[in-house]
Amino acid sequence: MPSAKANRVTHVSRGNVFDDLGFSPEKALALKFKAKILTAILDEVRRKKYRQGQLVVLLDEHQPVVSNLLHGKISQMSIEKLLIFANRLGLALDIRRSRPSAKRSRAA
Repeated sequence: MPSAKANRVTHVSRGNVFDDLGFSPEKALALKFKAKILTAILDEVRRKKYRQGQLVVLLDEHQPVVSNLLHGKISQMSIEKLLIFANRLGLALDIRRSRPSAKRSRAA
């Protein structure tokens, strides 16, 4: 049986892993958007059972880039590039507007 020490909480998330990792609010927001776009792309790829070769043609991209995409290696990809890929897969992505919570708003 694990000891109580092994079950002790060592970190409590604030709800956004990118904030938790110490990224600036702006960088955390960009990474969050990239992650959401990537998730939509990968869901569609799995749903339609695309193979890497098919995606090379469909996305009009080189094989190493498609491989990186499928493995979640998107640090060098722009949000714009990911949106282009989503569009070529027939995805319609939507952005919702909401007000930040009081604890996250900046003081003027």
